[in-house]
Amino acid sequence: MTPPTLVVVLTGMSGAGKSTALHALEDLGFFCVDNMPPLVLPSTIEALEQGGLGRVAFGIDVRVRSFLDNIGSVIDAIIAPGRELSVLFLDAADAALFRRFSSTRRPHPLSTSTEPDAATDVLAGIRLERERLSSLRARATRILDTTSLSVHDLRRAVFDVFGPGAGGAPRMHTRFVSFGFKYGAPMDADLIFDVRFLDNPFFVPELKAIPGTDARVRDFVLGKTETQELLAKVADLLEFSIPRFEREGKSYLTVAIGCTGGRHRSVVLADKLAAELGRSLGRSIDVVHRDVEKVTLDERPGRGGGGED
Repeated sequence: MTPPTLVVVLTGMSGAGKSTALHALEDLGFFCVDNMPPLVLPSTIEALEQGGLGRVAFGIDVRVRSFLDNIGSVIDAIIAPGRELSVLFLDAADAALFRRFSSTRRPHPLSTSTEPDAATDVLAGIRLERERLSSLRARATRILDTTSLSVHDLRRAVFDVFGPGAGGAPRMHTRFVSFGFKYGAPMDADLIFDVRFLDNPFFVPELKAIPGTDARVRDFVLGKTETQELLAKVADLLEFSIPRFEREGKSYLTVAIGCTGGRHRSVVLADKLAAELGRSLGRSIDVVHRDVEKVTLDERPGRGGGGED
């Protein structure tokens, strides 16, 4: 069964954080359009649905008064079978909005209007905007007061409503990468764990040329008490931090695990941690073994010596 199209109409007071909220929705996988004229919303949504987009968000601006005159009928036209509509209205106390405009030294949108009843200053613009948006505020499915919220708080609030676990939203993409320090650490790594202190299978002749994906190498590495202690500590840290990275609004998380050559110890631990955390956190975790296929001269048949992994 095809999931319903999630349509978010994002509106509210100027200075209440609409741009921040729209960026958060975009990071959650929504197709976002800002300053959308309400009159063309229904036809635009139909076109996006035909293009296969199931999560769309539109920012509604107050600056063109005529666009808001029929907003009630526009919202009614959006409601249809197979759609889920959410109207998110961002609000804040007048004093907070005034401080925000003062700190940025930007004029209120309605104080620069050429209309006959244009506001003469920021406070007058705020009052006029409240009046114009009153009918739209009354149709809101959720009103979010941003008076005491920082930019990061607002982003988290949007993620709480539309993020992972809400309405089928995609989760943060988590990836484990094994690598060899001799080839350099992954540039996109968010967390790096150095496991070069663990016993090295490279120095076991029968394991030297076998990659860490092989059961024999895996048994050697995981059979060490020190490895089990490390796994428990790292898993505990990641079980704590991964959901919090996601809550903060992170879209991608790369956990890199490195040994000397990236063929044995790091491979085993990346596979093991990804499997365990996938089960405990109830998510799919990708694993990439960046350097497992890189074979040094010392690992070729008939060669000896060296200190790779």
